[in-house]
Amino acid sequence: MARLSQLALLANIAALLNIAQVAAYSVPKLHARALDGAGALRDSYDYVIIGGGAAGLTVGDRLSEDGKTTVLVIENGELANSPDIDNVRDQVTWDVRPWWVYNISSTPNKELENLQSFVLIANVVGGGSALNWMQCVRGTKEDYDRWGSFFGSGSSWSWEGMLPYFKVGLHFQTPSKDAVEQMPDLKYDESYWGSTSRLYAGWPTFQWPGIKYQFQLYKELPGVEVPEDSGAGETGVFWYPTFMDGEGSINRSYSRTGHWDDLNRANYDLLANTKVTKITLDGKKATGVVFRSSQTNSEDAKLTTIKANREVILSAGSIHSPQILQLSGIGPRKLLKSAGIKTKVDLPGVGQNFQDHTGIYFEVKFLNYTIRPNRRDDLQDPKFIAWADELWNANRTGPWSRAHWNTGAWLSLPTIAPKTYKSLSAKVSTQNAADYLPRDSHPTVIAGYQARLASLAKAIRSRDTIFYSHYFSGDEPVNYFTLEHPLSVGSVNINVTSPHSEPVVDYRTYSNPVDFDIMLELARFHRRVNVESPLLAQFQPVETLPGAHVTTREDWVAHMRRNTEPTAMHPSGTCAMMPLELGGVVDEELKVYGVEGLRVVDASVMSVIVGANLAQTVFAIAEKAADIIKNGGK
Repeated sequence: MARLSQLALLANIAALLNIAQVAAYSVPKLHARALDGAGALRDSYDYVIIGGGAAGLTVGDRLSEDGKTTVLVIENGELANSPDIDNVRDQVTWDVRPWWVYNISSTPNKELENLQSFVLIANVVGGGSALNWMQCVRGTKEDYDRWGSFFGSGSSWSWEGMLPYFKVGLHFQTPSKDAVEQMPDLKYDESYWGSTSRLYAGWPTFQWPGIKYQFQLYKELPGVEVPEDSGAGETGVFWYPTFMDGEGSINRSYSRTGHWDDLNRANYDLLANTKVTKITLDGKKATGVVFRSSQTNSEDAKLTTIKANREVILSAGSIHSPQILQLSGIGPRKLLKSAGIKTKVDLPGVGQNFQDHTGIYFEVKFLNYTIRPNRRDDLQDPKFIAWADELWNANRTGPWSRAHWNTGAWLSLPTIAPKTYKSLSAKVSTQNAADYLPRDSHPTVIAGYQARLASLAKAIRSRDTIFYSHYFSGDEPVNYFTLEHPLSVGSVNINVTSPHSEPVVDYRTYSNPVDFDIMLELARFHRRVNVESPLLAQFQPVETLPGAHVTTREDWVAHMRRNTEPTAMHPSGTCAMMPLELGGVVDEELKVYGVEGLRVVDASVMSVIVGANLAQTVFAIAEKAADIIKNGGK
């Protein structure tokens, strides 16, 4: 069987999303200022935010809402024509432009037969929230308590400390009667949500009937519960909303619609198509940023410096935030010296602790799959489109009212592997962190990884931490599942021979071999549930990948090496919020160690990745960060 690489996955995504040819687009008029170029800038701003993604626009909105505090957001990508992103029709109709993603490939992945993966990250105003599959989930309570545990008791980085920001960050829309009728076993509790944000968590009015079989299948498993709400911070099987306005426009809801469009503020500026090259420092104080147009690759392009009167806030994401710090002389001294960059702050953890969710392909075909209303062998089929259009035009229902998935299983290892989870935990507890990191890793980085391993060894034994994630589709089987808490960590560092080119992304998948053991348990569980269950026998399931002949650990590991995706497009951890002695980059106020007036606010601050898609968590981090900045407290 040929390897299904990330590049193949990208090709499949591109085909589904109907990538179009390059064209020119008009930008709608906005009340906040979208600047045409550096000539329209103020002399200085109170806050300069690097990155106009999920976190950057959220922080920019909150800091400028007094109408007086001046804020500039600088974004590498374009301010795209809204309808090209906003439209919530099924994935087949989305028109994603190829220049809305960066062109980055990872280094060869040793444990994946030297696979080089496409690093799929957004390059457009709105960031990942503009292009993701709109999954509105938040993980479990333990994910957030784990962050604060590295600082000792009393940290506000906990479930209780984050829940208020989950609430303020999203406007929950009660599902309509039509929606409820199509979501059996739906539970929701609005006390876990807010109602003031312009960022919506809404519900489509259509679900494929086949989902009920998958939901029932998992619900009846030993130890699997249906939580009172998808946002309750618990493991189980549940329905969850989509980042969409399900009551009004039936459009994608993301950082731009929630935190930029239609804001009537002359003090909130956005400079798109602009690449930040470094942060300026006066001694150990951040004073501003240097940038140029991102429309040219010439190193001779004109550079402009803008001053930040109060702070620079770095929200460029887990791939580019560490790169910008390193280009500014903030990072591992040895790396910076190799690149010819003067070290201004020796901070070994910058770019280390890189994490992502790990996915594995597992394909099941149903020979007697008649549980959907219209077989979708080809989503471009005119008959299917006509049927979907008819439903949409009649009452705004049908497939065009939904984006992707709205339900799935999010399960712990004691549930997945009741006979082996204790031995897996014991194995991790005895590991020496230095054995699974690059040889030249700094002692503080090693100490931080050792602390994470201890925390994850405990998580393996818990019924309240997610290790297995699988979406339910209902129209056709989802052909993969993910490991939500991999032990392996990678790195994102500048290219020492060409520092201003794209950074060197090294996933180091399965560098901790216990990940093979955990993935093996997940795979065997997935087979038992989705192939061998009596409930699905009527549909005649046939496992086509890896195939029933794969039974031994050796065969399974061989399959993993050829069919693992090192990324679920959820990069995190490269500017970890950890104590300095544990390789941390930012403290509990998200301030960069050793630098005054500089914070990092994005997914890179996660010390341990959460067991969920990252968007909802990033919005909450940004809301909490804005509160910290405005109020001067944790």
